Amino acid sequence: MNYNYHTHTARCNHASGTEEEYILQAIRGGITHMGFSDHAPFLFPDGSESYYRIPMAQARDYFDTLYALCEKYKEQIHLTIGFEMEYYPTFFRDMLDTALSLGAEYLILGQHFSGDERPHGFYVANPTDNPSLLEEYVTNILAAMETGLFSYVAHPDIFNFTGDETIYEAQMRKLCVATREKNIPLEINLLGMRASRHYPQDRFWKLAGEEASPVTFGFDSHDVQGACDLDSLPKAKELVAKYHLNYIGRPELVLLRQ
Repeated sequence: MNYNYHTHTARCNHASGTEEEYILQAIRGGITHMGFSDHAPFLFPDGSESYYRIPMAQARDYFDTLYALCEKYKEQIHLTIGFEMEYYPTFFRDMLDTALSLGAEYLILGQHFSGDERPHGFYVANPTDNPSLLEEYVTNILAAMETGLFSYVAHPDIFNFTGDETIYEAQMRKLCVATREKNIPLEINLLGMRASRHYPQDRFWKLAGEEASPVTFGFDSHDVQGACDLDSLPKAKELVAKYHLNYIGRPELVLLRQ
């Protein structure tokens, strides 16, 4: 594996280490194409900000720091600067305008909430048996794919559904079919593996295999070691083999600016 487009920075308040340390770790591990995709900054209409995003006050520093590192390491690694961002029906246009105005070169979809997050969004990693929340999650991912702006879907199996399995299968199969038809990859998230989270979920990847959805890998780096997590990589490859997944390797980014 010579790529990783899912990388965070300490600005999101739940990661550690410096960008340069991440880059050096990636280079040591053989990564030739790396993307930084910290959580997109956004001011909600009431002026509040999510605790897990880059604060707007630090957004310019995010780009300035990485522009300098792009230049410093241009002979060793190709760096791209973007964001991990949600699709919120009410706020998406404003979120996108913010990301573009800051200079985002690409986006990956990380749908962490059903609904709009504020004021009453549901955090999808929390367990729930509510089929309406699952349907809303899938509906928003499908709407995000329709925009043509997202390079891939990060941790698509993050939704922690504990209800009727037939409902889960129907909704997630719909998602997998759409990714195949639109040729938008699904990410096997290696952070979920190394942190022993509830994802990757076998039941989801079984459906992805049946529907021949395009699949890629993402380290979801939140610390220096995670910038090139070669220990978890064999587990991801085992998942590909187990469910005969359509692994495409390095995804083609949807570039928002050249």
